[in-house]
Amino acid sequence: IYKAFGFEDYRIELSTKPEKHIGSDEIWDVATNALKNALGRKAIEYKINEGDGAFYGPKIDFHIRDCLKRSWQLGTIQLDFWMPERFGLVYTDKDNTEKTPVMIHRAVLGSFERFIGILIEHYGGNLPLWLSPEQVRILPISEKSNDYAKIIEDKLKDAQLRCSCNLSNEKINAKIAKAHSEKLPCMLVVGPKETRSNTVNVRIRGDKETRTMEIDEFLTMAKRKIADKKIDLAFEIDDL
Repeated sequence: IYKAFGFEDYRIELSTKPEKHIGSDEIWDVATNALKNALGRKAIEYKINEGDGAFYGPKIDFHIRDCLKRSWQLGTIQLDFWMPERFGLVYTDKDNTEKTPVMIHRAVLGSFERFIGILIEHYGGNLPLWLSPEQVRILPISEKSNDYAKIIEDKLKDAQLRCSCNLSNEKINAKIAKAHSEKLPCMLVVGPKETRSNTVNVRIRGDKETRTMEIDEFLTMAKRKIADKKIDLAFEIDDL
């Protein structure tokens, strides 16, 4: 899941019994070995972080590095033999006897708000197409193209793309500059030429070149990039 978000550099740590803890050494050994065995079965490389476990049990922590090479702890899996006992939790086993369950604490991203902050900073606000809150903005050159721009907007929304249409009286260069400043992944510029040919002029964030495409062609490529969770924005022939 971290690779899907563009975090290629990550490491895994197994945090063991801290100085202040609850439970016997025997139970701690059982819990720690269970996590070691789980990592071993998946052939996952990890390092031991001595004494940094939770007070109730050992844990596996997932650390990522952002574009500035800073390390952040995100996901965690914690094995807890003690909280179920303290809460009086039981289940009936197959031999019809009551047993105390083992609790697994699991968080994939850690604090959601913190993860969003890390993600935005990692990309400098230039989120991939599939992650961007607004994926496409339609920019009519003048009022004469507003109706066609609305048709394009409706078609994109029908295809479940997150988009908007800038129908202001600003000049097209100002509309483009505003979309760039707001880090829009895709801009579709439409004017009389595009209206007549039923096409759009596609501008991709960070790409100086533009490309005229039929709207269905653009939709096919955009939907493919979104479905594949592509990080790069450049449209290639393979996306068709």
